[in-house]
Amino acid sequence: MMSPTRRTFLGLSGAAAVTAVLAAVGSDWFTGNGTGSHGALLPSRVPLPEPFTTALPIPREITPTDGVVDLVARRSAVEVLPGRTTEILGYDGTFPGPTIRARAGEPLRVRLRNELDLDTVLHLHGGVTPPEHDGYPTDVVVPGTVRDYDYPLGQRAAPLWYHDHAMDFTGPNVYAGLAGMALLTDDEEEALGLPSGERDIPLVICDRSFDADGAFAYPLIDPSRGRPGVELRYHGGLLGDCVLVNGAPWPVLEVDAARYRFRLLNASNARRYELALDQGATFTQVGTDLGLLEKPWVRSTLPLAGAERADVVVDFSDLPVGTEVTMTNRLDGGGPGQVMRFRVVRTASDDSRVPDRLSTIERLDPGAVAVTRDLHFALGPTGGAHHGGGMWNVNGITFHDGDVFTSRLGTLERWRLTTDVHHPIHAHLVGFQVEGPDGTPAWKDTVDLRPGDAREVLVPIEGYRGQYVLHCHNLEHEDMMMMVHFSVA
Repeated sequence: MMSPTRRTFLGLSGAAAVTAVLAAVGSDWFTGNGTGSHGALLPSRVPLPEPFTTALPIPREITPTDGVVDLVARRSAVEVLPGRTTEILGYDGTFPGPTIRARAGEPLRVRLRNELDLDTVLHLHGGVTPPEHDGYPTDVVVPGTVRDYDYPLGQRAAPLWYHDHAMDFTGPNVYAGLAGMALLTDDEEEALGLPSGERDIPLVICDRSFDADGAFAYPLIDPSRGRPGVELRYHGGLLGDCVLVNGAPWPVLEVDAARYRFRLLNASNARRYELALDQGATFTQVGTDLGLLEKPWVRSTLPLAGAERADVVVDFSDLPVGTEVTMTNRLDGGGPGQVMRFRVVRTASDDSRVPDRLSTIERLDPGAVAVTRDLHFALGPTGGAHHGGGMWNVNGITFHDGDVFTSRLGTLERWRLTTDVHHPIHAHLVGFQVEGPDGTPAWKDTVDLRPGDAREVLVPIEGYRGQYVLHCHNLEHEDMMMMVHFSVA
């Protein structure tokens, strides 16, 4: 029996292979050389600002009051590009939505009021949540109504996020702004002495393109939404030409000469990133999608596929005041190759630290696996029409074909994942144990499959009985049927 390998965590393997069906569609579907993003670039029709001229916004933080957080989904006009107004769909009218700070182990109720003119669904990505509160794609909150979502949060501290999950329209809804971070903490994490307060900052990274009037450009095949799907050119994924961080284009953050903790989220629909810093700066990764690593990991580059998160510390303390450190994306050139800049503006005291030991993770025993499942993510071999194009699927099955499998609560499974092109795979409810740095185990809820990749993860079936979904987090793939449901009995 194979156990999860180091490459499962690093995501550094995979051949640049595609199926004949995909190749027949044309090169517009692809960027890069097999290591970049899967999709087509939509050029903006408005002049974009010079990079590093806009200050980084910090999303407003909200904490529960008597265990409750209120959110309103509504349209709002905000300034994304300097001097222009962009209409968004936003939680509390902001892009991204406010950062929810909550404690693991303390139940949280999110009360969502839908003031939009369209259906929405709220999903806490990475949450271990009962099925009736998980944000099932067809369990919609209709306009003018209020819905309570109850999250037990019986899980580790972790950088989670929340976003719309409406059937067929997750892509355009998230693209329009319906996403935000939810940071869970606990006593173990707080005792470590990692940077905190104003030096603990979420960085929500995404790419967008703009119409001539400054609106977000999204190529729906039917803008009235009478029919779902995107134009065929973007069936493989939508790539924007402007990188936004916390809703600002290529922003600048003024920092102290001190350590900072950044909660990085790739909230793009389809774009992948390989983040790097100049000036000799590095990332010290302390956590993944689902919480702390056992030991910190110093790395020069940081790959992030759609929906993946990385909890990192960057130390600016040895850099002279006036130094500028640029974060780039090594998978792209031009605008998509730039992300943001940090400017060291002052010396400061700093009592934070990064301890040699962060957490303890129990390694799962491959010998205890009850079921091994083979799951293949690909475009249908016939390219059958659905939502204006071929059908993305899992094992030839789509959302409307019934459960892809049924798992038994309290058992351990091995999932062997294979793919045709890039697919970041996410399952609701469950986490994936993968092998992290130095052979230590780590927890994730999204794993990136590269073209022709074969990956293996161990999956404990824990939490709740009910029906959940498994899907690609390239949102154009998800909306066009690379989403299936599975049941836990």
